[in-house]
Amino acid sequence: MKINEVRALSPEELSNELDRLKRHLFDLRAQAVTERLEDPTMISKAKTDIARLLTVQHQRELESAVEEEPSLSESK
Repeated sequence: MKINEVRALSPEELSNELDRLKRHLFDLRAQAVTERLEDPTMISKAKTDIARLLTVQHQRELESAVEEEPSLSESK
C-alpha cells in the first residue's frame, strides 16, 4: 500500500485497515511456523504497511492536537 493511498483513507478506514493488516501479519507468522509460507518477504511487507498506517495515524493526532492548542491558550 502506497503512502498516498494511506493518506486518502478516512480515520475509520485507517483503523479498519490497521486491524486487517495486524490479523494478516498474525496469519503470516502462523504460516511461517508451520513452514507453509511461500514468500517470506510478505512478513516484512506487512510490517511496513502497518508502520505506514501507524505513522499517518500519529501525524493526524499531532495535527489535531496542534489545532486545539491555540484555542486553549486564547481562553486564558
